[in-house]
Amino acid sequence: MSTDYEKYTSPLSERYASKEMQYIFSPEKKFRTWRRLWIALAETEKELGLDITDEQIEELKAHKDDINYDVAKAREKEVRHDVMSHVYAYGVQCPKAKGIIHLGATSCYVGDNTDIILMSEALELVREKLINVIAQLAKFAEEYKSLPTLAFTHFQPAQPTTVGKRATLWIHELMMDLEDLDYVKGSLKLLGCKGTTGTQASFLELFDGDLEKVGKLDPMIAEKMGFQQCYPVSGQTYSRKVDTRVLNVLAGIAASATKFSNDIRLLQHLKEVEEPFEKHQIGSSAMAYKRNPMRSERIGSLSRYVMLDAVNPAITSATQWFERTLDDSANKRLSVPEGFLAIDGILDLMINVTEGLKVYDKVIHKHLMAELPFMATENIMMDAVKAGGDRQELHERIRQLSMEAGRHVKEEGGDNNLLELIAADPSFHLSLEDLQKSMDPQKYVGCAPYQVHQYLDTYVNPMLKENKAVLGIEAEINV
Repeated sequence: MSTDYEKYTSPLSERYASKEMQYIFSPEKKFRTWRRLWIALAETEKELGLDITDEQIEELKAHKDDINYDVAKAREKEVRHDVMSHVYAYGVQCPKAKGIIHLGATSCYVGDNTDIILMSEALELVREKLINVIAQLAKFAEEYKSLPTLAFTHFQPAQPTTVGKRATLWIHELMMDLEDLDYVKGSLKLLGCKGTTGTQASFLELFDGDLEKVGKLDPMIAEKMGFQQCYPVSGQTYSRKVDTRVLNVLAGIAASATKFSNDIRLLQHLKEVEEPFEKHQIGSSAMAYKRNPMRSERIGSLSRYVMLDAVNPAITSATQWFERTLDDSANKRLSVPEGFLAIDGILDLMINVTEGLKVYDKVIHKHLMAELPFMATENIMMDAVKAGGDRQELHERIRQLSMEAGRHVKEEGGDNNLLELIAADPSFHLSLEDLQKSMDPQKYVGCAPYQVHQYLDTYVNPMLKENKAVLGIEAEINV
């Protein structure tokens, strides 16, 4: 048997997350980023006057991508320290620069700065996919902005809305998630070079007590790594509250995704709207006729994981002692990458589902018309008053007839016959034909079509226009 089947592999990488997100959190990406940070440190220290040569820096650059993993792995077995193992391995490749690699730094210089860089890149990928989901839902909302549908409160029939208006509720939550993402992503800063307890003591020693040069170190490294700033104060690590904020953004998206997926599952039960179902897809191993909403169910399943995963960095942040402890490390290795891998899988599913939503307008109309007579009673009563009736008496008669029609539907399994009952009651002075004229669903959706237009035009479309360069992502669903 192949050894691939003899060990656990995460479903997040095997089944759900994209190759792009997996690469961001891959060892290759991490260790290449470490080497970029070591080069940035050496360049900055040279520029600030330390005895580092161009030849040494060129040697570091020549080997920044061809990482000798075998050497690093063997060294780690010996010294039990991942950063120092890679410092050693880099030095083997760069004998001239060996002595200045990681000069003055602590492990968190590469570890924490890399974590911020990877989270920033991962948030950008999440952002692009989130915008694509919003774009497809906006197209859906525009197409169905005027299609009346039965609305629900407490999952009980309520005043009609439109299919498009309901879609704006999904969009609105995702737009809030986008705002949160942009804020948190925009607030990310590098750790910089803070030393073992955040005092930069080692660098003050390197620069012979020159505070001005030490003060320039962080901004110069940040610029080289594509960031505007470093955190102004820290212990050995950046505050783990940063991870909390990031994963709370992912949890917010997961909550919105769950709301969307639950609505689709309920609508699919009603046979009004369905997620995509491929030609050869099997809905059930036992019941061949079934079309289960498995993609929406998977969205909900993975979202539950992401929402719970956000508790990890919150507890980790709360339990850091003084300038640092190491009980964060093993947890971060799991909670942060897997939170991103899961939300990536969720957004790919949402892109797939929103692109292929199937609307059954005849079923929607049938369900709406079965309930509309109850909702039209206020209009019917007003028409009867105009025809000479007494409002209070008519109100009581409508109440009684509504109860009778409801009993006919629930107890006898019949159709809603409220209109026939009203037409047969002489106190209303309305014929069945008169009553049926009031059954136009468009009369009962209120401002829904206009609200869709206004919301898309004012809030969503300007955002999509501003981000048109990231539109058009196609999501591949593995299973």
